[in-house]
Amino acid sequence: MLPSYYTVKGYGEHEIEIQKSRFIAYVERAETEEEAQEFIQKIKKENWNANHNCSAYMIGENDQIQKANDDGEPSGTAGVPILEVLKKKNLKDTVVVITRYFGGIKLGAGGLIRAYGKATSEGLNSTGIVERKLMKVMHTTIDYTMLGKVENELRSSQFILKEIHYLDKVEIETYVEESQSVTFQEWMTDLTSGQSHIQDGQLVYLEEPIN
Repeated sequence: MLPSYYTVKGYGEHEIEIQKSRFIAYVERAETEEEAQEFIQKIKKENWNANHNCSAYMIGENDQIQKANDDGEPSGTAGVPILEVLKKKNLKDTVVVITRYFGGIKLGAGGLIRAYGKATSEGLNSTGIVERKLMKVMHTTIDYTMLGKVENELRSSQFILKEIHYLDKVEIETYVEESQSVTFQEWMTDLTSGQSHIQDGQLVYLEEPIN
């Protein structure tokens, strides 16, 4: 699992007009090639009367799956420019379909490359990009008498308070970067004068919007 990576927030769409042609960007997160293909086919079905439904996707921790499709546009003028924007923005697990409704004015190869690149960039910015950080959920059990102090210190610390469970004792869940788990245990032990029980939990990705 990667310590962190960038991807899209989720589904989004955004339309621009260039020389009377409509370019509609459809954006989605896809963690498998099957998901990406399903999304592309769904958009094609919805826009069956469009002139072109060009697409690209990047999938996998090491971007091992990269595909681009011009869907009838001149070779290299649509799918590749979409893919290049995904690469430039360093996005993983992302699929983009750009639907074009032709407006009667030919753009030429250079114009098409710029148009598909612009439609992709604006579509991604409109949808939103997130950084997914790998975090360990740490479980801390303390007496109720310590709750005020511990909660206050946690909220002003580098660690992220996830949830508090009010049971026989107080159980606090905290997001901690995996590399900081030992530091957290030492910090919490010191804060509670050793009167806390700390356990490692599961690894999860925490998403933070970056635009």
